[in-house]
Amino acid sequence: MKRRVTRRGESGKSTATGRRTRTLPHRPVGKGGKARGEDAPPPPAKSLLLNNRQRTRKINQRLLREVSLGLLDDHLQLKAYKLGITLIAETEMTRLNSTFLQHRGSTDVITFDYADVPDLSTNICGEIFACVDEAVLQARRFCTTWQSEIVRYIIHGTLHLLGHDDHVASYRRKMKREENRLLRLLATRFPLSRLAPKPRLRR
Repeated sequence: MKRRVTRRGESGKSTATGRRTRTLPHRPVGKGGKARGEDAPPPPAKSLLLNNRQRTRKINQRLLREVSLGLLDDHLQLKAYKLGITLIAETEMTRLNSTFLQHRGSTDVITFDYADVPDLSTNICGEIFACVDEAVLQARRFCTTWQSEIVRYIIHGTLHLLGHDDHVASYRRKMKREENRLLRLLATRFPLSRLAPKPRLRR
C-alpha cells in the first residue's frame, strides 16, 4: 500500500519504513448493486476516529466531530472514508516532522495518505495530525482564533487526501481558495468558538 506524507505548504513522499502511530487499513469501496434477489453489497464504509493527545487547550471533541462530519458528509459529500484526526502538542509534532519529512521543528498539520488511489474524490483513507500549539501561535499572528485554525488544519489535510497539492503557486492558490470557502461554510453552520469549553463555575 502506498503512503504519502504531506504537511501544510508542501507535498512529498515519506522515506520512513516504520510507523510509531496507528494506521488505518484501506478497504476498497464496493461497486454498484446486484440484481434483485441477490445479496446486496455492503454500503461504502464511513469511519471517523478523533483523538486528543494534547493538553495545550481543552477542546469540545463532540462538537469537533460534528464539524468534521459536516465537512466530509455534507460539504464534500464523500461516499466513503476512513479518516483519523489526532490533536497533538508541539513536542509530538516536532517528532513526526523529523521522522517522516526530515524537517526540523514543529509544523501545523501533517497528513498521511493511505489510499491506493490518492486522487479518488469519493474515497479517502488517511490520518491528519493537527498541532494545537501551532494553532494558538498562528491565531495570534493572523488575528483569528485557535479554534478556527484547528478546523482549517482539518480542512487542509482532507483536501490533500482528495488530491489537492500546494507545491506549485497556482495549485497552492486554488487549494487556499477551497480551504477558505469550506471554512466559511463551517463557521456559518457551527459555533466554532464553542470548541473551547467554557470553564465551570465553582461555588
